[in-house]
Amino acid sequence: MPIEYYIFLCLTLFSIGVIGVLTRRNAIIVFMCIELMLNAVNMLLVAFSKMNYATAQTITPNTTAGIDAQIFVFFIMVVAAAEVSIGLAIIVMIYRNTHSIDINFLNRLKN
Repeated sequence: MPIEYYIFLCLTLFSIGVIGVLTRRNAIIVFMCIELMLNAVNMLLVAFSKMNYATAQTITPNTTAGIDAQIFVFFIMVVAAAEVSIGLAIIVMIYRNTHSIDINFLNRLKN
């Protein structure tokens, strides 16, 4: 499959995530949109890694070039999982105190 298809798919997913972050007021949906953006970037990194590996393999058959991006994707997934667990714990604590997960309501807590 050509790399342009991956780029278009990742661009579409990332755009949906950005629109969701900018337009939604529910904190859980905002976290889901952030995860969608992270996964779009991960998919693009894996696609470029696959393309780089295929190019390097035509030059040198026993190469490990192009695997670095896939290792980087693994670390991004670990950080994203930690971010979600901490973020959801914060959202649960805010909901227990304010009985709302509306982001605009949280801005009023500054005063």
